[in-house]
Amino acid sequence: MDEDGAGTSEAPSPPPPLEWKFSQVFGERTAGEEVQEVDIISAIEFDKSGDHLATGDRGGRVVLFERTDVRDFGRRRDLERLDNSTLRHPEFRYKTEFQSHEPEFDYLKSLEIEEKINKIRWCQTPNGALFLLSTNDKTIKYWKVQEKKVKRISEMNLDSSLSVGNGCMASSSTSSPGAYLPNGGCLERPYPSLSNDFSFPPGGFSSLHLPVVVASQETSLVARCRRVYAHAHDYHINSISNNSDGETFISADDLRINLWNLEISNQSFNIVDVKPTNMEDLTEVITSMEFHPTHCNMLAYSSSKGFIRLIDLRQSALCDSHSQLFEERETPGSRSFFTEIIASISDIKFAKNGRHILSRDYMTLKLWDISMNSGPVAAFQVHEFLRPKLCDLYENDSIFDKFECCLSGDGLRVATGSYSNLFRVFGCVPGSNEAMTLEASKNPMRRQVQNPTRPARSLSSLTRVVRRGAENTSIDANGNNYDFTTKLLHLAWHPSENSIACAAANSLYMYYA
Repeated sequence: MDEDGAGTSEAPSPPPPLEWKFSQVFGERTAGEEVQEVDIISAIEFDKSGDHLATGDRGGRVVLFERTDVRDFGRRRDLERLDNSTLRHPEFRYKTEFQSHEPEFDYLKSLEIEEKINKIRWCQTPNGALFLLSTNDKTIKYWKVQEKKVKRISEMNLDSSLSVGNGCMASSSTSSPGAYLPNGGCLERPYPSLSNDFSFPPGGFSSLHLPVVVASQETSLVARCRRVYAHAHDYHINSISNNSDGETFISADDLRINLWNLEISNQSFNIVDVKPTNMEDLTEVITSMEFHPTHCNMLAYSSSKGFIRLIDLRQSALCDSHSQLFEERETPGSRSFFTEIIASISDIKFAKNGRHILSRDYMTLKLWDISMNSGPVAAFQVHEFLRPKLCDLYENDSIFDKFECCLSGDGLRVATGSYSNLFRVFGCVPGSNEAMTLEASKNPMRRQVQNPTRPARSLSSLTRVVRRGAENTSIDANGNNYDFTTKLLHLAWHPSENSIACAAANSLYMYYA
């Protein structure tokens, strides 16, 4: 730009690829160790600050982790003032865990309800306590986790060295015909349950000391379920999402989306209903849903047909119509038996700024601009090399695996999982060729191969980008076939730093760059 401020500036060059390093692992398996089904992680979520991480498993448990390296330097805003060279990479430690859901049985429908945690979402924290939502297939619960001081009882009536058991002299249900004196004295010999060395003073006790509860300096973490939101979904809940207003949230199953108030558990409002009058006319189901990060009236949901619908709650109470429809048109002549199956979107995420939506189907990651519904602005091939194997994947049900996706806080990169406990990281800035394949292990670069990628092609001012990853091979960097029994379905990106948490069976791996 010239001195007068006129002219056009060149597009910024894409950032260099990140170098990912192993940070931590929780629940690492030893060689040959068998993984219990209930221990497999089924949900991962960072809170908005990035100082806490929650995981849920198939056994209905929620495990919380807290960041430790922040406390060494103060809060995050103090860290940002320091030189980056002095900062340590993010480190977390185990904080607490609790049983969120138990297995249930619906006697009306003769249906077993698994305790598996499908989703976890952090809520706003008005005080020092932590609040989060967790859900299984049918029931959503609102949890409060806080530190409480351990309370003890002091100033007991009797000397603890003379008392028996828990300090109670005798039960009120055991009566004796003997005469009693004031303050608990007794004319006859003491009860057999008391020590033989114990005796009442003549005339009884001079005064009766009521037990006093005092708070000690010790603290313990207590998880308490504040609300239970049940009996609102006939089908399995696949998504929950908090609203930016801090007061409401939405839950979605295959056919309906309900709006809840956090403080009201016995009433919800149905805002989306795609159930046809005749179920034989059903052509698509809801697969994922999320609120806009800043606009409390906007939400997006995806379908099994590969559509993403953006709806505005201000338009009507029942949002049968959408304000935007995002779809990628089929290439003529490319339709096959598997077309609709692999087009089904398994997960969507809004970017932090709310301008873009990231979607994951079986084959690709797509980035959409909410102001342009003609097609994705970027597409990243994740499983293109599996296209010749779709028949085999259909036979072993792997084609129905639901992989999650995530975006970095700065919106420069996206990530998703794959098979053989691998995950992919792509740069989504125009001109970026970054496409990393990493393994969920202590050596993430062990199977790394820098895949050939097509350079970004600027098609418009909104830069439509098409980038391809490893599409010519179905083997990893070591020449081994992909293992379809080990799949990395769940991962989350730290909201403000280049740090990724991902789940490989029962192990939680964390990486930083």
